[in-house]
Amino acid sequence: MANILVVDDEMGIRELLSEILSDEGHAIQLAENAQQAREARAQGAPDLVLLDIWMPDTDGVTLLKEWQRDGLLTMPVIMMSGHATIDTAVEATRIGALNFLEKPIALQKLLKAVQAGLTRAQETVRAPALAPRPTMAQPDEAPTAASGFAAPQPVAGIAVRGGATVTGADNHSFSLSFDLPLREARDAFERMYFEHHLGREGGSMTRVAEKTGLERTHLYRKLKQLGVEPGKLAKKNV
Repeated sequence: MANILVVDDEMGIRELLSEILSDEGHAIQLAENAQQAREARAQGAPDLVLLDIWMPDTDGVTLLKEWQRDGLLTMPVIMMSGHATIDTAVEATRIGALNFLEKPIALQKLLKAVQAGLTRAQETVRAPALAPRPTMAQPDEAPTAASGFAAPQPVAGIAVRGGATVTGADNHSFSLSFDLPLREARDAFERMYFEHHLGREGGSMTRVAEKTGLERTHLYRKLKQLGVEPGKLAKKNV
């Protein structure tokens, strides 16, 4: 699940993209102009931005230049337009846009571009770290943290045939069947994920929003979609 910012002055397009990407399991932020997009970016970098070029206050290319100038272009940006020229698309790509989608946007092109953008974002933040060179233990010496080998840690998930058992930080176990259709399996996992955090945070939506990286509005919508009731979980853990 990724946090995607959709910036477009047309309400119909914002709602359509939000519906499509929400169905794919992503959390969506909406902005109808460049100023709202600036405010959303000031709250933290989203995982991906879908940015319209032609907007009434500041056009998307200008906003892209601002983010690049101010060191804020740290996330993949996909430009969108129904009237842009080849030169505009080339300029946006030169500034730092990852891709360009022409409106009306075909569903498969949208999903393919979003997946490519999220993959690029993951590759960017995945900093290669050099592991410390281990010191070999003596034959009669058990491996310890001091000898360069990490001590065994409790596993968070145990794979089993046909499914998985996931254990949270509170040692509460959840079971998930691999025989479910993908959408049902994803919903089941997300339900367990949010129930775990709600129980751990005593039902506090503010703390759960911080933990999961979602805005409260998106969190409420996601919980309603999954049928999770925060109030009941809070009472259960009192």
